[in-house]
Amino acid sequence: MAGGKNGAGAAGGVIDSILSVLTPIHRDGYRFIAIFAGVSLVLFLVSKPLGWLGVVATLWCAYFFRDPARVTPLREGLVVSPADGRVSAIEEVAPPAELELGAKKRIRISIFMNIFDCHVNRAPVGGSILRVAYRPGKLFNAELDKASEENERNGLVIETAKGERVGVVQIAGLVARRILCFVKEGETIEPGARFGLIRFGSRLDVYLPAGKEAAACVGQRAVAGETVLADLAADEPQRQGRQS
Repeated sequence: MAGGKNGAGAAGGVIDSILSVLTPIHRDGYRFIAIFAGVSLVLFLVSKPLGWLGVVATLWCAYFFRDPARVTPLREGLVVSPADGRVSAIEEVAPPAELELGAKKRIRISIFMNIFDCHVNRAPVGGSILRVAYRPGKLFNAELDKASEENERNGLVIETAKGERVGVVQIAGLVARRILCFVKEGETIEPGARFGLIRFGSRLDVYLPAGKEAAACVGQRAVAGETVLADLAADEPQRQGRQS
């Protein structure tokens, strides 16, 4: 009897661990999870192995749409990552024309999200949303440089309380098919607040104010709403990093 109780407790612990990883789920994901689950049921009628593959795919879908809570540092001047993923590039480039930030070059920090990263996007800074600009485009691999110019994208410009303007651009990837944006021009947003989502693999670019440097390093893993990408109140040069 004791063994049965221990076994039940262990099974319950495994289930709790799985649920803690898969939940909470963003509301946009429920219908996709339902579709995956429905296909899995049909596959079980055809073949049990195929059905279990469907179950694995359904669990992955739930994992993809997870929306965990984050703790955002609130000191004035901090720019936090808008996405989970890898810092794939830090370059000085002119921002997209639709952001209306001018032609002067500024630091762009790119975060690449693979299909296993959380895809809920968060505001890099708090302030007033001056601009929301959607641009249709192609679906190149989001890690390529040309993805910033040619892929489907949606850009925001956020003006901080000090009048500094930060751009953040959602870029569709090779398998992404829809960019979601939950905010509108004229609204006020808190740093780290959820503002959008991209389905199934993508990238986000952050454009710092001209003359500001990144505090992140290429190759670094970033956590949306938590990892500091830049400090607008600091004058230190671009940080260097090493893999160890």
